Amino acid sequence: MPVIEVTKDVEAHSITIIAEFSASVERLWELYADPRQLEKVFGPPTYPATFVEHELTEGGSSKYYMTSPEGEKYCGLWRITSVNRPNQFTFQDYFANENFEPAEGLPASECSYSFESNDQNVRATYVSVFASAEALQEVLDMGMEEGSVSSINQIDAFLVS
Repeated sequence: MPVIEVTKDVEAHSITIIAEFSASVERLWELYADPRQLEKVFGPPTYPATFVEHELTEGGSSKYYMTSPEGEKYCGLWRITSVNRPNQFTFQDYFANENFEPAEGLPASECSYSFESNDQNVRATYVSVFASAEALQEVLDMGMEEGSVSSINQIDAFLVS
C-alpha cells in the first residue's frame, strides 16, 4: 500500500498523509494535472469523482463532484493558491453546493500536496489544515481519513498501468 503514515495533530488542526509511489515526480504530477486521469483515483473507490473544471495553475480552480453508490452527488471546490510544477501545489479545499460555491457551515481547509524523488520512488506528502480542532474532528467524523487513504492507495496501480 502506498500510504505509509497518517498523522493527526489536534493542536495544529491538521492531518498529514505520506505515501510512496513507484513512479517519477513528473508522472505523479501528470496525474494531478490531467482531470481525466485524476478522476480514476480521486475519492474513495465507491464514490468516483467527475471533474467539471480543473485548472492546476495559480489562481485556477477545480470543480468536481463525487457520486455515491446510491447516485447522490457531493460537490467540492479547490481554489489553487500556488503551483511549483512538478513538486508542489497548494489550494483551499471546500465542500461545495450544486453551483460549486463554498457550502455554508461545512469546514474548509488549506491543503498542500508535495512530491519529492526518493531513490526510484516518489514520496508524496498531503497536508490539510483546518481553522479549528473542531473542524478537523468534524471531517474525521465524516470519514475523511479513511476516504483519503483509500483514494491515495489507488494511485500506485494506476501509475504503473
